[in-house]
Amino acid sequence: MSGHEIQIKSPDEVKSYAATIKVYTRTGDKGTSSLFTGERRTKDDAVFESLGTTDELSSTIGLAIAFIEETPANQLVAQLETIQCLLQDVGSNVATPLNSKSQIKIKRTRFDPDGYHCKKLEEWIDEMSVGLPVHRSFILPSGGRAAAALHVARTVCRRAERTLVPLKDDIDKETMMFVNRLSDYLFVAARWVAMKQGVTEKIYVHQQGRVTEFDK
Repeated sequence: MSGHEIQIKSPDEVKSYAATIKVYTRTGDKGTSSLFTGERRTKDDAVFESLGTTDELSSTIGLAIAFIEETPANQLVAQLETIQCLLQDVGSNVATPLNSKSQIKIKRTRFDPDGYHCKKLEEWIDEMSVGLPVHRSFILPSGGRAAAALHVARTVCRRAERTLVPLKDDIDKETMMFVNRLSDYLFVAARWVAMKQGVTEKIYVHQQGRVTEFDK
């Protein structure tokens, strides 16, 4: 395993903590929360909008995993779990603006400086693309529960990317690159899962009954 790869641990391998640690802190009761740097901002700040959306994305991927685990496409689970971990790192980068005074924390939360994770997504996309049915029409979100869940994750990913745009000067450029590439990955993954399950995808048909080919 290379230094870049993420090893997912089982619950038995993860250190357990005393049950007395409380989930609630009451520090956010007045509508503010803190960044990794310690700076407090209101909860409607663009940073927290982005953090909430990446959390939603990871949760949606978790739902897709639950559908995929019992299918012939379950080999995809390891990739999706790795992506969930990387989304946590994306959140750390977002929560540590580059204009912060703490250079130590900025260095600690640097995301994918050599572009490895983005390239890995591209490799996975290329691998899954082999043998996929070729369509000359728009593909509707479909292909069974697992594939449809991945399509939902794709749309949440696109929204997550939009929330990063106002923050582009405060985050690593590789963060936006990764999230942009991730939506492509989720689209191809949805198609691949449908193929592995033998489920036919639905395509867009014009309301007058003709199939619209977008690449004519």
